[in-house]
Amino acid sequence: MRELKYFVAASIDGFIAAVDGSFDGFVMDGPHLADLFAEMPETVPGHFRAPLGLEGAENRVFDTVLMGRTTWEVGARHGIVSPYPHLRQIVVSSSLATNPDPGVEVVTSDPLGAVRALKAEPGGALWLCGGGRLAAALAPEIDEIILKVNPLVLGDGVPLFGDGAGQLRLGLTGAKSYDNGVTVARYRPRR
Repeated sequence: MRELKYFVAASIDGFIAAVDGSFDGFVMDGPHLADLFAEMPETVPGHFRAPLGLEGAENRVFDTVLMGRTTWEVGARHGIVSPYPHLRQIVVSSSLATNPDPGVEVVTSDPLGAVRALKAEPGGALWLCGGGRLAAALAPEIDEIILKVNPLVLGDGVPLFGDGAGQLRLGLTGAKSYDNGVTVARYRPRR
């Protein structure tokens, strides 16, 4: 069965973006990216793949990306409505009135049911790339959390998990710290 992996960047106080949705203070270069790009090149948006030398890189872990409307809008505000054309793209939104692009699917209700159906299909892992409300809704189906912890305190913002996630007991399965202050930590739920 496919796994749902929540792979996301966060501040050390648990926010995936500032109150206004920005993430300008996150570390955008350094040795952690080389490791992550080697392991999961498909997590690089399509418009960055060629400049980073990843244009022909094959998907290694994920074949599907799930994102909430607010996460999807980060690119859409700049005209990028199909941010991961090399993946099956699913936007979960109860308010997105029309399908933004033929390469993007919109799930308007029951995201938990949709993920359970996706997990039953053959294929690679499912990447939950944001946001916090969607992560809370999908918490019962998350199989792994891969967290890029940035050396930054935001103080307020979009939490890693929005309201309703409930308590998740996790076990640390690995962590690597880098000289630039970023730590990549991996957790699995203890069920």
